[in-house]
Amino acid sequence: MGVVSVPRRCLAFWAALAVSACASGAELKDERAELGDFFLSHAIVVAEDATALPGSRPAEAEEWEEVIVSEMRRRLGRYDGDKLYHIGVNVQAYMIAPPGIPLVLSPRSALGVTVDLWDDAAGGKLNDRPHRIIVGEAISGETIVGSGNTQTREEQMQNLAENVVLSIENWLAANPDWFPPRPEPPEPLTDEEDPVQTSELAQAE
Repeated sequence: MGVVSVPRRCLAFWAALAVSACASGAELKDERAELGDFFLSHAIVVAEDATALPGSRPAEAEEWEEVIVSEMRRRLGRYDGDKLYHIGVNVQAYMIAPPGIPLVLSPRSALGVTVDLWDDAAGGKLNDRPHRIIVGEAISGETIVGSGNTQTREEQMQNLAENVVLSIENWLAANPDWFPPRPEPPEPLTDEEDPVQTSELAQAE
């Protein structure tokens, strides 16, 4: 029997996935205070050179670009600061699990990307080198028996997009020096300082 050759890129992908977290990004929790005055200006995703790992369901570059941009707008677009930032995502590799044998041979969906962050005002990139993120599908009643058996291809891609953008948000929050704090809201005027209140009091007298 011959030896099956596995591309080095695939081996590195699965090795990294084995130690990666698989938190679900479906739910939007409180905004991260570490992002300060952050506002997402441009969300750019490139997937033209993405590698589909052996056995994966197929996906077009445009599909990855659309689903990840949409998820960045949902999660990161809720921050309404005044300082503009741009995020670029390069899809490196993916595995959209096909149907398998539940609990016996159920491939796991996964997505690997690199991320860069640009400061609009400074006109430059904030991270020295692309930040690599590899996520698997979140564990649920559907995925534990194999998402290929219980979810459509589009649902699997949405699951992975949610998880990768959650990881991007966590990466940004781990670098608070990139984001100035949000300005403190002005204190409410006292009756003496409020010209409307002062005018009304004067008329009443």
